[in-house]
Amino acid sequence: MVFEYEYDERSQRMRINAVKSMYGSSIEDFPVVMGEVIDKLMELRKVVRIVIAGEREYEYDFSESKLLLEIAGAIDSIIKNRIISIRNIAAPDCEEHVQKRYALMQRFLLTAKQDPIDAYIKLVRVIRNVRIKEQRELDPRVNRCYQHYLQMTLLPLQRIMEETQLIQRAQPFLTEHKNRALYRKFFHPTIRPNFIYTRYVALPPQNAELVERYFLRDTAIEIYTIPGKTRKLYHIIPPEFRLNETEYTLLDTARRYLGRHEPREADLGQPDAIRENLFRIGLDMLRDLSQTNQYALSEQTLTKLANILTRYTAGFGILDLMLQDENVQDIEINSPIGTAPVYIFHGTHNECETNIISSREDGESWATRFRLQSGRPLDEANPVLDTELEVPGGRARVAAITRTLSPEGLAFAFRRHREKPWTFPLFMKGNMINAFGAGLMWFFIDGARTMLIAGTRSSGKSSFLGACLVQIMPKVRVITLEDTLELPVVALRKLGYNIERMKSRSVITNIETELPAEEALRTALRLGDSALIVGEVRSKETLALYEAMRIGALANLVAGTIHGDSAYGVFDRVVNDLGVPPTSFKATDIVLIANMLRSPDGLSSFRRVVEITEVRKHWKSDPATEGGFETLMEYSAKDDTLKPTKTLLTGESVVLNSIAERVRDWKGNWDLMWDNINLRAKIMQTLVDTAKQTGNMDLLEADVVIESNAMFHLASSSVKEEIGTLDSALIYDKWLTWLKNRLRN
Repeated sequence: MVFEYEYDERSQRMRINAVKSMYGSSIEDFPVVMGEVIDKLMELRKVVRIVIAGEREYEYDFSESKLLLEIAGAIDSIIKNRIISIRNIAAPDCEEHVQKRYALMQRFLLTAKQDPIDAYIKLVRVIRNVRIKEQRELDPRVNRCYQHYLQMTLLPLQRIMEETQLIQRAQPFLTEHKNRALYRKFFHPTIRPNFIYTRYVALPPQNAELVERYFLRDTAIEIYTIPGKTRKLYHIIPPEFRLNETEYTLLDTARRYLGRHEPREADLGQPDAIRENLFRIGLDMLRDLSQTNQYALSEQTLTKLANILTRYTAGFGILDLMLQDENVQDIEINSPIGTAPVYIFHGTHNECETNIISSREDGESWATRFRLQSGRPLDEANPVLDTELEVPGGRARVAAITRTLSPEGLAFAFRRHREKPWTFPLFMKGNMINAFGAGLMWFFIDGARTMLIAGTRSSGKSSFLGACLVQIMPKVRVITLEDTLELPVVALRKLGYNIERMKSRSVITNIETELPAEEALRTALRLGDSALIVGEVRSKETLALYEAMRIGALANLVAGTIHGDSAYGVFDRVVNDLGVPPTSFKATDIVLIANMLRSPDGLSSFRRVVEITEVRKHWKSDPATEGGFETLMEYSAKDDTLKPTKTLLTGESVVLNSIAERVRDWKGNWDLMWDNINLRAKIMQTLVDTAKQTGNMDLLEADVVIESNAMFHLASSSVKEEIGTLDSALIYDKWLTWLKNRLRN
């Protein structure tokens, strides 16, 4: 029924049904709605959020609910203390005033619920009139009647009303109160379609200063600084909150019809198929409804509505939009969900607070979807879930926790990955690594070395490992092993890579139906000659990985990521934490360290490769003291770039010399090999410079980089056949001719 309510004791949220209300749905605009809300608050008293669900949902936060709770408390106090009683309204010898005054006070009570400011203004007028009459009255009995009325009823009512924040805040504006416009100064509900649970703060704080604005298709994103806060505001208003009444009515009708559609069982394991089917069904339905109701809506508008419909049925709502933003790197939703905004890490502005507040219903819906899609449990017996999420325009690693690990219920962390693979030129553009460092790593990859990409959390390890995959020639078979799918395998497969992906048991969740990482790794060794890529080295699979490194997987690249802030830190973790014998660590050739560095003021951060170190083989127990680590490149904080060490410049790198020993042209010819490394660096730097000059950043993407790498290898082969040696200048000229032709075409 209209104005029935539901109360959630856990969240202390009151939800009032106003779907068929003829009086509207907002407190600030409709007196009957305000009166109904205050009536219910007099019953409940413990409410931190009020939701009025009509054609749209109006949600009032704690500060606004508190204003109404105080009015409800004031009215309750008036009734319980019997301030409006015959005894207080009139003295025993003043019965002739009872009927009129009692009717006036009853009207005051009704008005106080529906329009407390107006009730207060009228009360003040009554007090003023009674005082004037008292001063003019000569009859002592009548004078006592006025005094009794004032002292026992009117002034207590005034005092009680003036103790409420709403009346206090309204005092400067009382002369303006002619309609309900004054209430809009104090009540700013979050308004949303009634099928969306996520709350949005529509306006930034008044003192906020706009720093940047950009668009994701039809979604505007604004970044604000707020005085006194070190964290910026990420302000996003999706298109579903800017619909007109016609569009909203059409969307809501289509949503109700679409709710009856049941996907085929075969589609349940294919989120992309469900999304595509629901989009097509939704678009056809919107077209039919638009024609039936004679709405003049363009095809572009109908497509926009179909996208919204798909996002809130087959998709993940606001997460879909946020994961489309390439600047968003992390999304954090803390428990208890609904009490705090969503936080993000922005690529340019670092830690940001958003204007989005997810609801408990959102959290429970997402948790159910993640359980279904991953096949992994998330409950009190298994309070951790690691999985992955893919939406149009973005993908992410998901970490979800719940009771008993999280005492306040569900919480989520999303680590966003680029829809397209990272590449070395993209990292060069962002100054994470310079051209020579990228050329050196490319040389190591082609040289089939074993390497570990190490660093702290959020340092870019997995992204850099993904960029290393792009540098592997597509003709080489690649096998990847991950417990949570993060590497850009699907994108590389579409680009022609011979690649196989394996998924192992999560170290955290220990799902018995999944194969342990160490067994999966040994299986990978039986799948034929291939480059072996391990998503993250963190448990028992480390022994199997080093076994793979030592028994001949050296025919191709073996690489993985691991947590560690230095070469010795990686050794310490592998040997002491993960149980690999110290001498087995010698199977590692290269350790690259990436770190998240901070500015002196601590307000901004940036990712940098800070060290490229080779592991030498002639030591017994401690490589740090026995000369087992030799740094080839190290980060210069002063110049903000990687610089080669004396060891590298003088040709004393053991790993490079071991590569040269297997190549006839380079054996005994350090200068020719050095030229080849510089040539690779020059090629990638040319790509970056050309992209900046032309404004065509697509030149830095994986498809172009893979083609560029192929042209380098083909040019090298052609020059070798023509003149019998690898002439770097001729190879570069042939490669540059290809680039110019590509740009021209």
